[in-house]
Amino acid sequence: MNGSFASAEPGRTGPSSGTQPKTKARPPPPPFLLPLNVAFYICLIAHLIAASNAPILDCDETFNYWEPLHYLTHGYGFQTWEYSPDFSIRSWAYILVHAVPTKLVSLLPKSKTFEFYTLRCLLATICAATETRLYSAISRNLNPRIGVFYLMVVALTPGFFYASAAFLPSSFAMYTSTLGLTAFMDWQGGPKTAPAIMFFGIGALLGWPFAGALIIPFVIEDWVVAIVANDIFDTFLRYLDGVVRCLAVLGLQISIDAFFYRNLTIVPWRIVAYNVFGGKDRGPDIFGTEPWHFYVRNLLLNFNLWFLLAMAVAPLLLIQVLFRTQSSTKQTVLRTVTFTTPFYLWFAIFTLQPHKEERFMFPAYPFLALNAAIALHMLLSWFGSSDPKTSLGRIPPQVKLAVVLPIVLLSINIGLLRILGTVVNYQAPLRIYDALEQPNMAKAGDTVCIGKDWYRFPTSFFLPHGVHAKFIKSEFDGLLPGEFSENRELGLFPGTWMVPSGMNDQNQEDMSKYTDIRHCSFLVDSSFPSTIATKLEPAYMEDERWEKIRCEPFLDNAATGLLARTIWLPDNSILPQKYRRIWGEHCLLRVRT
Repeated sequence: MNGSFASAEPGRTGPSSGTQPKTKARPPPPPFLLPLNVAFYICLIAHLIAASNAPILDCDETFNYWEPLHYLTHGYGFQTWEYSPDFSIRSWAYILVHAVPTKLVSLLPKSKTFEFYTLRCLLATICAATETRLYSAISRNLNPRIGVFYLMVVALTPGFFYASAAFLPSSFAMYTSTLGLTAFMDWQGGPKTAPAIMFFGIGALLGWPFAGALIIPFVIEDWVVAIVANDIFDTFLRYLDGVVRCLAVLGLQISIDAFFYRNLTIVPWRIVAYNVFGGKDRGPDIFGTEPWHFYVRNLLLNFNLWFLLAMAVAPLLLIQVLFRTQSSTKQTVLRTVTFTTPFYLWFAIFTLQPHKEERFMFPAYPFLALNAAIALHMLLSWFGSSDPKTSLGRIPPQVKLAVVLPIVLLSINIGLLRILGTVVNYQAPLRIYDALEQPNMAKAGDTVCIGKDWYRFPTSFFLPHGVHAKFIKSEFDGLLPGEFSENRELGLFPGTWMVPSGMNDQNQEDMSKYTDIRHCSFLVDSSFPSTIATKLEPAYMEDERWEKIRCEPFLDNAATGLLARTIWLPDNSILPQKYRRIWGEHCLLRVRT
């Protein structure tokens, strides 16, 4: 495979004269520019920083995954309509996989916040391990330099910073897609079709069913090669092996979900049916739609130059095939097309969907990183040509380096500044609840109420044992989560199989989800220069009935300019006003006694 991407071999000399003694053949170059352990530590450190600092950017992560996990490990938590047995479009098998290590950690004499960050660190470690495996396959089967470029993308871009340690099925599918891509790429010792199908299958079944679309180009390539090579029967056996493995996983998943829901439920099918065949006034579109260019803007923010390279790899490959035929073979071109197609396919499918969210791109991130790495390698191979017959070959290497290096470093720095900006600007919800752990601050039975900031609530893991979160009425008029039943007299986890009241799949408000503010021990509220108090969202911080316990700065998005929202900028009076960040407060309040 190296031949399709490699530039002229370094150190190759012309034919020796007859008078020169024969020299010993040079050993082949090492397959890795960075040793595997170094690659793993680079990914691990990057993702552990994310696990320790990244804010929860999507309330779906909180209410659909952290809260059910909290219910399994601590007996209470919020319940969304998706977990009602009437709808059951979330798999308890996925939650259970994470509940086992979390429950073991809960046996330690530590706070629940410690459990939260421990699980995040575990997810970060798993992510780093999968990326190291793919780095190894890229370096051995494509080119070591492509492997290094791939590492740069996964370790230094905001996209992977957000996705690597997120407790989301789309992040889980990202891990399994990375392993599936690794298996399909590594043909040394024969095709690894069955493990590849299994990894993609696990991601689609336990994670997100739509992630299965990423396997399509590999399936097409496999069968084209099988037909040409007259290897149809062996290929069929490999696919049968992979399908049987997936069916075994599906059977286990159905058993686990049947235990919790007390009903035979095929959750992956229910997810597809709801999202594709939801019907009028149902389906994902009722939660909002976005224009076609949403993902273009989002991926530019999270990957900048790397997204442009990922999109450019197809035309670059076409140029190479048409004008640089000596560096390509039919086999390497076919393999390259297969590796680069999944990202285009995924991007096209989800661009066409009206309902768009950032996390929907997570499963395709490994393919974006690979595409970008291949594109950059191709460009550098052409630009770095030393052939004196070409215009580029006559440019001194120092000049080429002076052109390329600043562009790459600028891209990396923009990504790091965006990461820093996200952490500094939006980390307040992960900080204010620490005050509840102080002696004599909160006790079992207390309630922490949330109004307009309901979607910023991180998870019940940030509340002391026995302290519950409650909702109070705000201007929001959609359906908020309810609470899992805590009636232990009905058996083990009754909240998973009891049908809760007030649930619907049309986002219709249910007033029973709210509590009276008079029953609140604590209250979470925010104040921004750009917001105006209303009857349902009064300025609680100015109310004498409440006292501030802990406040953290929180960026006022509405009042802050685009550049200051996009990347980190210092709070310096030298900057023009339009480039300054405007701050509000996110506070934990306590009722005065």
